[in-house]
Amino acid sequence: MPPEPEPGGPEITALLVAVENGDRGAFDRLFEAVYTELRTIARRQLRGASSADTLSTTALVHEAYLKFSKQASWSVENRRHFYALAARAMRSVVIDHARRRGRVKRGGARVAVELDEQQIASPERAADLLAVDEALSRLESADPELAQLVEWRFFGGLSIEEIAGLLDVSDRTVKRRWRSARAFLFQDLAAQGIVT
Repeated sequence: MPPEPEPGGPEITALLVAVENGDRGAFDRLFEAVYTELRTIARRQLRGASSADTLSTTALVHEAYLKFSKQASWSVENRRHFYALAARAMRSVVIDHARRRGRVKRGGARVAVELDEQQIASPERAADLLAVDEALSRLESADPELAQLVEWRFFGGLSIEEIAGLLDVSDRTVKRRWRSARAFLFQDLAAQGIVT
């Protein structure tokens, strides 16, 4: 059964085309149209962060917006590609935040890194997050589509069902590919001594 069309689909598609054609006003209207959805993604990503000194949902969305706005030119193929870029921008923001926290401690006790609902913005997880980012870069070299799936799921906070809708595939296909991506990352992180 094909996924149901998302609200605002044609409007967002038209805005993407306008942005690609250099309409800066369309860029602002696009982010206004998807702001609620981006906040939902950011909220999922940051769920459970208990420290007051973590990256907030609003800050994550706004910093992702700034990363987009600094690009001199855009080339967005479709909504799926836009959400891939949004997930990548959020990943970049979260990684930059973790680096600024200055909490990278190599050596010491290793902890299990779960690639599901975790407190990726919490200061205690910064070293784990940077290790996952490095492993994800290696996965991207080996299989860009699996890396995109991880970005959407881990950094973009999208559910299996949302990803299946964006890719127009079954939930089962996404789950199978998610297992493959997690296996790759686990092996990579285990080889580095990051997971036990």
